[in-house]
Amino acid sequence: MKEKIRIYLIPLMVVVLMGLATLNGYYWGQAVNHTLIIKGVDNIAGGKIENKDFNTVWQVWDLIKKDYLRADTVADQDLIYGAAAGLATSLKDPYTLFLNPEESKKFNDDIKGSFVGIGAEIGYRGDFIVVIAPLKNSPAEKAGLKSGDKILELDGKSVLNVSVDDLVKKIRGPRGSFLTLTVLRNGEEKTRKIKIERDKIEVPTLDWEMKGDIAYVQLYSFNENSAKLIVDSFNSALTKGANGFVLDLRGNPGGYLEVAVGLAGIFVDNGQVVVSEEFNNGKKDEFKSRGTAVLKDFPLAILINKGSASASEILAGALRDYNNTPLVGEKSFGKGTVQELKELPDGSTLKMTVAHWILPKGDIIDGKGIEPNYPVAMPEDKDLKLDDSGRPLSDPQLDKALQVVKDLIKSHKVN
Repeated sequence: MKEKIRIYLIPLMVVVLMGLATLNGYYWGQAVNHTLIIKGVDNIAGGKIENKDFNTVWQVWDLIKKDYLRADTVADQDLIYGAAAGLATSLKDPYTLFLNPEESKKFNDDIKGSFVGIGAEIGYRGDFIVVIAPLKNSPAEKAGLKSGDKILELDGKSVLNVSVDDLVKKIRGPRGSFLTLTVLRNGEEKTRKIKIERDKIEVPTLDWEMKGDIAYVQLYSFNENSAKLIVDSFNSALTKGANGFVLDLRGNPGGYLEVAVGLAGIFVDNGQVVVSEEFNNGKKDEFKSRGTAVLKDFPLAILINKGSASASEILAGALRDYNNTPLVGEKSFGKGTVQELKELPDGSTLKMTVAHWILPKGDIIDGKGIEPNYPVAMPEDKDLKLDDSGRPLSDPQLDKALQVVKDLIKSHKVN
């Protein structure tokens, strides 16, 4: 009898002990931060030691803690954030970066518009950070910064190996303070030093005016007010007898994708794919037009230049692909990747490129831009004649766009 009891008790005790171990592990796991097991790293998964031995990270950590001159001032959390930032930097993607909790909060404040700076969109072109576009009436525009300017130095210090986001952080500062950018302008051999006063940035949206029977609409950004303002401007222009439109997207660095897709619905049949996002696994998300295409057949030309980026390129490309809308000016910037914010439990964020955009006919925007149907260059700065407000007295790109729309109006009337 005792032998039978012992035989039965052994499996029972094993089950109880396993249960207690499981519960203990569960509660311990809830009490501490979750741990991710990363497969494919040699000292975790086993196998041959190649160039991916994660022990290197721990060895560097250990050497810093033991031998670094000021090791007593180094916080473990800063080392962790530094390692995370290094992972993001290793991708060599200027739009991917790691933000610690403090930087994440500042970034969120910035995208809500509550920031002080110079008012210029910047991005990479080849090995240089360049000005995509200065905002209208911004400190950058008033100081003379131009689309395409290569930024070489900030306050005398080189920025050639600095990321876009790090440069943005350095450009931001107290209102009323000054910075000096050293830039190289296209077609010039000598650099320029441009002193700019930081100020609160108010992002403009839209201006419009009648030029004869053609409405000239300048859209400066794709923000949450853009759709309503552009529809209002079109309606007002129609009541004033507009027979055609010129939509000026020059110097428009983009904004909300949804706004660009929504605006496309004014010109493109409902349910058409305005743009697709393609991910690394081949998956595609399609963004389709929603609207009545009320102006589908209305004479329209779009102005673009090297300062037209992102949402500007999407709208211009979609209308070109579906309606043969003529594009006038210069090749656009070519910013066609999608960034996603991955929020982490401690308040830090990974801003990471996850997809690229594809236009309706299959063109990829990123790094290529969009070519105009009617290439028209602006005069060099030295040849420009300015009015009292510093604006060019002549605009050959706009003149060409107006002529293109006039021709479309004639053709429209004949048909």
